[in-house]
Amino acid sequence: MNQASERIEYLRKVLEYHSKKYYVDDNPEITDYEYDMLFRELEELEEKYPELKTENSPTMRVGGKALDKFEKVKHNVSMGSLTDVFSFEELEAFYKKNSKMLYSVEPKIDGLSVSLVYEDGQFVLGATRGDGLVGENVTLNLKTIKSIPLTIDYKGRLEVRGEVYMPREAFEKINETRGEKERFANPRNAAAGSLRQLDSKITAQRMLDIFVFNVQYCDKEFTTHSDSLQFLREQGFKVLPYTFVSDEIDAIEKHIKYIGKMREDLSFDIDGAVVKADILRNRTELGEIGGRPKWAVAYKYPPEEKETKLLDIVIQVGRTGVLTPNAVLQPVKIAGSTVRRATLHNLNYIREKDIRVGDSVIVVKSGEIIPRVESVVLQKRPNDAVIFEMPKVCPSCNEPIFHEESEADHRCTNAECPAQLLRTLEHFVSKAAMNIEGMGPQIIELFYNNGIIKGFADIYRLEKEKIASLDRMGDKSAENLINSIENSKNAGLARLLYSLGIRQVGEVAATALAKKYKNIDAFFGLTREDLMQIDDIGDVSADYIIDFFSREKTAEIISELKEVGVSTVYEAEEQKGSILEGLTFVLTGKLPTMSRDEAGELIESYGGKTSSSVSKKTDYVLAGDDAGSKLTKAQSLGVKIIDEQQLKDMLGI
Repeated sequence: MNQASERIEYLRKVLEYHSKKYYVDDNPEITDYEYDMLFRELEELEEKYPELKTENSPTMRVGGKALDKFEKVKHNVSMGSLTDVFSFEELEAFYKKNSKMLYSVEPKIDGLSVSLVYEDGQFVLGATRGDGLVGENVTLNLKTIKSIPLTIDYKGRLEVRGEVYMPREAFEKINETRGEKERFANPRNAAAGSLRQLDSKITAQRMLDIFVFNVQYCDKEFTTHSDSLQFLREQGFKVLPYTFVSDEIDAIEKHIKYIGKMREDLSFDIDGAVVKADILRNRTELGEIGGRPKWAVAYKYPPEEKETKLLDIVIQVGRTGVLTPNAVLQPVKIAGSTVRRATLHNLNYIREKDIRVGDSVIVVKSGEIIPRVESVVLQKRPNDAVIFEMPKVCPSCNEPIFHEESEADHRCTNAECPAQLLRTLEHFVSKAAMNIEGMGPQIIELFYNNGIIKGFADIYRLEKEKIASLDRMGDKSAENLINSIENSKNAGLARLLYSLGIRQVGEVAATALAKKYKNIDAFFGLTREDLMQIDDIGDVSADYIIDFFSREKTAEIISELKEVGVSTVYEAEEQKGSILEGLTFVLTGKLPTMSRDEAGELIESYGGKTSSSVSKKTDYVLAGDDAGSKLTKAQSLGVKIIDEQQLKDMLGI
C-alpha cells in the first residue's frame, strides 16, 4: 500500500507539473502520448486503491457526478464591477482625480468572472461572481479547466479572482459541431453556458481556460498589485498577460492602443482595457461607491468592424409576418466569432445604404448584438452587382406579400404560414413569455417537423414517451421538459398575454393589461377608449389588441389553453411594502442575479412602477451590463442610474 501511495503522489505531482508547462507556460516538455500514459497509470492505481483518491487529483478534471442545482456561495470579499469609459477624454477625467497615482493597465478579458479559494495549498472552492456578494458554487466545473492549479505551494488562505473564457479556436470547433440554430453567439456566451452546466463532464469537453488577475485575499501582504501578480505566477497560475504600469496618462493611453491593435491576433476575446491603482494602499484610501471601485475604470473599445463580400440576400419570416432581409456573407471573423449572416433590417435600409448583392461591405458586431451591414465599399463595386427587390410572395407559404407605403416592413398576412407559426411557437415558450426551459428553437422545430405540435395547446398535450423517442432526446430530457411545461401552466396572465405575440404588446404593456383586467375573458369586447386609459397603451397598440381579440381563431386558442390547464387569470403577488410607491423605474441591460422580469416584479411588489421608456418623469434607471440607448438617454436627462445592488440596498434586502 505504501508503495502505491508513493507512486500515486508522484504521478499527481508530475502530471500537475506537465499540465502547467503545457497549459500555462505554453512550453511542453513531454509528448501528449507520454502524458496520457502517466494519466492512465494514475487512473488505474486510483481505481485499484479508491481510498487513496482525493478531490484534487488530476483525474478529477474529467468531470464528476452531475448536480441537481448549484449551491449559493457568499463571497468573503465582494467582487465588484467596473465603471466603463468610452473615450480618452473620459479616461483623462478619471486620471486627473488621482494623477499622482501609479496605475496598472491590462486587457479586459471578455468572459465570466470567478473566484478561486485555496486552503493550505488545496483548491477548495470556486464560485461565479453573481451579484458581487453571492455567487454559485461551480467548483467541480472549474476543476475541469487544466490551467487552474489544483494544488499550490502556499500554506494559508488564498482567494484569487479570474476570468473564465473560451479560446477562439475552441469556440470555432464547438460551433462546427452544432446546428445552425444551436450555435453559440460568441465565446463569452459559450463560456458562461459551459461553466454553468450541471454535468461537469460536459464542461470538461468545452476546452475552457482562465486568466487570473487579482488577489482577493491572502495572509501574505503585498505593497502593489504588480507584486501580487508575480506571486500568483510563482504559484503556477495563468496570470493576465500584457500588463503595464505607469503614472503618465500618455503612456497609459499608448498601451491601451497597443492592446487594441492586438485584438484581432489574440487567441481570446477582449472588450476593453482596465486601468487600476497599482499601489494597494491607494485602493483602500479611495474605496468604492455602489459596488464599483473608485480606483479603477474599464476603457471599452469601439465595436469591431470588418470588410467582406455580400454573397446573397435572403428573407426570414418573423412571428408577426414581417419579412426581414438578411445578408449572406463571405465568412469573416469579427469579435472572436465567424460571421456568416448579418441583418439588413428592411428594404428602406438597403436602399438608403445602396447595398447590392456582390458588393464589398463593412460589417459591424458589438458584443451580443446581431451583426449588421454598416456600409458599402463603393470603389470596389463590381459591374454585375445586383439591386435587391423584395419578393412578391412569401418564401415560406407562397402567399402574396402585403406592404403599406407608410410602413417600412413587408408582411405575410397568412395566419397559417409555417414560418410564422414556428417563430410564434418559439416566442410562446421563451424565457420572458411562458418560460418553458429546454424548449428552444431547435426543439420547437424538431417537434413541428415531426407533426406533434401545431399550436400552443399542443405543447401541453406532449407525452414523455413520444418526446423520448425523438432524435436528440431521451428519458431524462423528456422528463425535465414535461416538468417545465407543467410548471408554465401557472405563469400567469401577464406572461400569457405577452406570449400570444400581440403586436406592440411587450412585457410592460402585458403586465399593465393583466393588472387592469385580471382575466383574459375581459379582453373580448374591449373598446379603444377602454384600453387607452392604461398608461402603457397607445392608440396603435389598442387597435392591435382589439383586432387580436376580435378574431375567431383567438377565441379557439384561449379555449384550448384553458382546456389543457393554463391559467388565464391575474394573481397579484403579495405586496411586500410601499417604500417605492410613486417611483417609476426603467430597466436596461443584463443584471447579475435576476432577469429584468424578476427585477420588475420586485419593484412592483414594493409599490414602484416600471416603464419601457426613459423620460423626465423617470425616477431611476436600473442598469446592468451591456446597457444601451436607455442608459445614454438617462444620462442626457440627468435621471439617476442605479445597479442591482443599489436597488437591493433601497429595499433593505
